[in-house]
Amino acid sequence: MPVEPHSTAALHSEVDFVIPSIGKKRLSLKLGISFFLFGLINNVLYVIILSAALDLVPPSTPKGIIAFCNIAPALIAKLGWPYFLKGRIRYARRIVGCCALSFIGMLVVAFHESLYSRLLGICLASFSSGLGEMTFLQLSTTYSRSVGGRSVGYFASGTGAAGIVGAFMWWELRGLGISTGVGISAVLPFILPLAYFCLLPRPAAFMHQSFSASYTLVPADDIETEIDDDLSGQDDVESPVEPKVTVSLSAADKWRLVKPMLLKYMLPLFCVYTFEYTINQGVAPTLLYPVPSHGLISKIIRSVRDYYPLWQLVYQTTVFFSRSSISLGLKTLPARLLPAPAIIQFVILLLLIFESAVGLLPKDREGGSIFLVFMLISIEGICGGLAYVNVFYRINQEQPDPASAHNAEITKQEREFKIGSIGFADSSGILLASILAVPTEMELCRAQVARGKYLCQGL
Repeated sequence: MPVEPHSTAALHSEVDFVIPSIGKKRLSLKLGISFFLFGLINNVLYVIILSAALDLVPPSTPKGIIAFCNIAPALIAKLGWPYFLKGRIRYARRIVGCCALSFIGMLVVAFHESLYSRLLGICLASFSSGLGEMTFLQLSTTYSRSVGGRSVGYFASGTGAAGIVGAFMWWELRGLGISTGVGISAVLPFILPLAYFCLLPRPAAFMHQSFSASYTLVPADDIETEIDDDLSGQDDVESPVEPKVTVSLSAADKWRLVKPMLLKYMLPLFCVYTFEYTINQGVAPTLLYPVPSHGLISKIIRSVRDYYPLWQLVYQTTVFFSRSSISLGLKTLPARLLPAPAIIQFVILLLLIFESAVGLLPKDREGGSIFLVFMLISIEGICGGLAYVNVFYRINQEQPDPASAHNAEITKQEREFKIGSIGFADSSGILLASILAVPTEMELCRAQVARGKYLCQGL
């Protein structure tokens, strides 16, 4: 009887009868490109919307409402899906759904001029981005730990690149107008299902014995718990005699899994994002200096308004490189050092607040102040990127609970839940920072005016 190429039986035969045609390098390249694209495309619309904030709302509308609508729905997605939904994840359906939501949301933003319609479109795209980020991180757990760890590294690198690519794209597209510029960006989400269905290697492909001597070949029956639901849906049809017993994590199971992660992973990630986004949204807009008249910096800064985009470019660039640390082959942070980025971020926040309000250097050394801010924001970006990629990498690499290790499906769901539940921490940190940023910026501007520095009032 012939076997369909994408059926479960075909996957089993690939494992049982080693297929030499797929090499290690080719599989790794396809895996890396797939997860990099997942991270890039999933996050790039978030950056485009923030970059276009000034163009999307009337001048009288607070720009903070864009930031709020761009993060609150993502937070709802990251809270609702892992904590309240049960059972097996349908990856194919989720990814197609995220693509459709993002596409519709960006079209609403592009072709509706009313403020409320555009905010609705932003909310749809934000919800899709939050659900997508969680889904792709969970997808990494369907691979062996070695492959899954690299998948997290590639995905994190893509999310870091989204900051630079999104800002550059909107810089090029804004001249076309809102309708055309945002409309063009609306086609980007279609890359996600294309990469998933056409490029991403399935977990069974990495069971090739020659891929790594350290891999343990999983029995054929267990592979069904590793592959995604677009394939497992066929299993239900192929096994009418022995129907599967549906299993899912209870609320007690989820609390048992979350409790040890609260201080170890969630708190450091929450603090990092709270501190860094308070810097970016509340402190950085006030880090202003007279326009330089000589030197390299004078070719970059041509008006006071150029300082804030410069700080954002420095931040996004350093985040990209630090989030790419694992995919570049650098060592991960030891588990005991995971809180270190948050501590460093807090120190940087205090230093930049002091620099904005009082000034760390004398007034006649503006060049030194600019260089100091440049270095501090670079370290801020490095710490933020390292915190993100190392926390999710560590969760991906955790060993299963011995109490459930005998049940492959429960073990799979536990790994997916643990990495999916962490996203709530970073999004809630960003949301808190967006609330703190407005009064922070206002108070720092008042402090500058009180000491005779009026640059923040001219923006």
